[in-house]
Amino acid sequence: MKYLDEFNDPKLARRLLDEIRATVTRPWALMEVCGGQTHSIIRHGIDQLLPEEVELIHGPGCPVCVTPLECIDKALEIAARPDVIFCSFGDMLRVPGTDRDLFRVKGEGGDVRVVYSPLDALQLARRHPDRQVVFFAIGFETTAPANAMAVHQARRLGLTNFTLLVSHVRVPPAIEAIMTAPSCRVQGFLAAGHVCSVMGMAEYPELAERHRVPIVVTGFEPLDILEGIRRTVRQLERGEHRVENAYARAVRTDGNPAAIRMIEEVFEVTDRSWRGIGRIPASGWRLTEAYRDHDAEHRFDVTGIRTEEPAECRAGEILQGLIKPTDCAAFGTTCTPRTPLGATMVSSEGACAAYYLYRRMSEPAHPREEMNPVG
Repeated sequence: MKYLDEFNDPKLARRLLDEIRATVTRPWALMEVCGGQTHSIIRHGIDQLLPEEVELIHGPGCPVCVTPLECIDKALEIAARPDVIFCSFGDMLRVPGTDRDLFRVKGEGGDVRVVYSPLDALQLARRHPDRQVVFFAIGFETTAPANAMAVHQARRLGLTNFTLLVSHVRVPPAIEAIMTAPSCRVQGFLAAGHVCSVMGMAEYPELAERHRVPIVVTGFEPLDILEGIRRTVRQLERGEHRVENAYARAVRTDGNPAAIRMIEEVFEVTDRSWRGIGRIPASGWRLTEAYRDHDAEHRFDVTGIRTEEPAECRAGEILQGLIKPTDCAAFGTTCTPRTPLGATMVSSEGACAAYYLYRRMSEPAHPREEMNPVG
């Protein structure tokens, strides 16, 4: 299969691993800021195959996981209203709010529906003019164009019963927050290829220069990730801090100009809270004044909710790369996919879910040389 089989070749993986091993001379800590990359790393055991000098830190790359608890509770309140059809991608339904989740709301009679696109929700609004249709618009820059297009279409069609509950976040301000944190150990970044395929790479050179860290745009297959690591380690060993594109088959320097124009028409930059991390300046989007009538928070007046995370859940530290899932006492015991304490255990891109799914219940003390890379 094009761009899958080629990027799962064990011989090429071993060659890249040998190059990394021959290049590294001292310890380096790299962070991937993408949940899809995290799952690929854990699924294929890439972190265990690397030389012990190279540590991979899992960053806040899961959009479901960083959606703040306050926003989840707003979604639950809106979804429970009898005049609402609440639409969401499936991985949001199990994310715990303060005292329930969207599955519980659905079981209690709320009209909660799983959709595969915001345009599916838009069609529901057309078919049910007597109901308020709300789409839970979460995600990084990757999902923003489709959500912006849905609102744009709603206004063009005159659909006054369609709104978004927006919790969009942006990657570059998150990198800034990570690098300026007192506890930061990150020395290089693997940037998310799908984000850069939309937004391009214009925001990264200034970050790389100011914080003196290499940033390598990387894909999601095993060889993509190993090549990203190889390039990052090579820069670190040379004392360089540049932006490199190791995912040129999907990413252009200027991204997708049409998608960017749509985002800029519908959304404006705002401060945003990240679950377990806190408020990061200019790290999100909200609907512009011209589209404010399609803002579910404005429509349903759910702005005063205050929440508190469960004390035993250490997802915030995991999202910041301070600990691994296996360092949390609740992991795999009181916190499982069936009884999650935090979003990192239920999201399809969450680090805790990856460790649980691929049975990484403890961290090995040493990489295992005898493991077969990729295959």
